[in-house]
Amino acid sequence: MNGTIPLAAGVAAFLLSTTTIVPLRRLALRWDLTDRPGGNKAHARPTPYLGGIAIALATIVPATAVLGLADRRITVILLAATTVALLGLIDDIGSLSMVTRLAVETAAASGVVFSGVQITLTGSWMDGAVTVVWIVVMTNSFNLLDNMDGALGTVTTVAAAFLAGTAFVSDRPSLGLLLSVLAYASLGFLLHNWPPARIFMGDSGALFIGFVLTCSAVVLVSGHGPGTLVAGLLLPAFLAVVDTGVVSVSRMRVGRSPLTGGTDHVSHRLRRAGFGTRAVAMMLGMITALAGVLCLAMALKWIPPIAAAIAAGGTALLLISLLQGVNVYSPSQPPKTPSRIPERLR
Repeated sequence: MNGTIPLAAGVAAFLLSTTTIVPLRRLALRWDLTDRPGGNKAHARPTPYLGGIAIALATIVPATAVLGLADRRITVILLAATTVALLGLIDDIGSLSMVTRLAVETAAASGVVFSGVQITLTGSWMDGAVTVVWIVVMTNSFNLLDNMDGALGTVTTVAAAFLAGTAFVSDRPSLGLLLSVLAYASLGFLLHNWPPARIFMGDSGALFIGFVLTCSAVVLVSGHGPGTLVAGLLLPAFLAVVDTGVVSVSRMRVGRSPLTGGTDHVSHRLRRAGFGTRAVAMMLGMITALAGVLCLAMALKWIPPIAAAIAAGGTALLLISLLQGVNVYSPSQPPKTPSRIPERLR
C-alpha cells in the first residue's frame, strides 16, 4: 500500500470527525442528550453526548472508501463495531439492562470470531470461546476508561497510532490503515473533548473504540506463540487492563460490588493524588505510549516476545498494587450494599 494513502485517509478521518461533532453537539443539546452536573461530577453545565457517532463515522467512512469489502475480517470487524456503537447509542439515550448489552456484545464478538479472527491458544473450539470473552471484557474495560475529560480520547489516539505502526511492520497494511483512521478520528474528537470538554463520546464511542482496538490486537497475535500472544493482547489494552484490575481488587477489599459505578478508577486516583484533569489525560497518554513502544519493538524483533510479556505483566501488577494506596473511599469506607455512583468525575 502506498504510504500516502493511510495519511490521506487519516486526514479525511480527522476532518470528518472534528467537523461532524459541531452539528451533533447542537443536535444533542436540542434533544437534551446531555450529561448533567451533580453528585461527583465536576463539570458545571449539561454536556452533550453523541461525540462517539463522529468517531465511528470518521473511522468507518474513510476505511471503507479505501479498503472496500476486499478484506473479509476487517469488513466483519467494522460491521460488528457498528452494531456495538449503535448499542451504546441506545444505552446513551435510554438505559439498557446489563444482560441485553452483554448479549449483543457477545453476538458481535462471535461474528468476528467466525470470520477468522481468534486467539490461537489450544487449537480447539476453546480458542473461539476465549476470544469472545476477551473481546467483550476489553470492550467494556475501554468503556470504563471514559470517565474524565480527555482521558479515553487521548488513550485511543496514542494506542491506535502505535498499534497501526505495529500492523504496518507486521505486513498488515489494511489493518494498519483502519487503525490509522481510528487514531485520526479520535484526535479530531479530542479537540472538542480536551478539558474542559464541550462534548462527550458516550457509550457509543467508547464501545466502538474498545471493540475495534481489541479485535485488531487479536488479528495481530493470531497464529503466534504464547509470548507474542500475551504481550500482543496486553500492551494495546494496557491501561484498560490496569484500570479493571485496580477497580476489581479495591472493590473486593472493601466489600463493594464490582458491577456498580464508582469514582475509583485510575484517573480518579490520579486526581486524588493531586494531578489536574489535563495532567491526568497526558499521564494516561504517556503510559499508553510506553506500552505502544514496547509492542512495536516486539513486532520489529528488537526484544523477544517473552521479555515484552514479562515486562507488561509485571508493570501492570505493580501499578495495580501501587494504586491501591490512593484512598478513593474517604471519608469513610463505603457500605457493602451496592449503590449507583456516577462513573464520571470531570
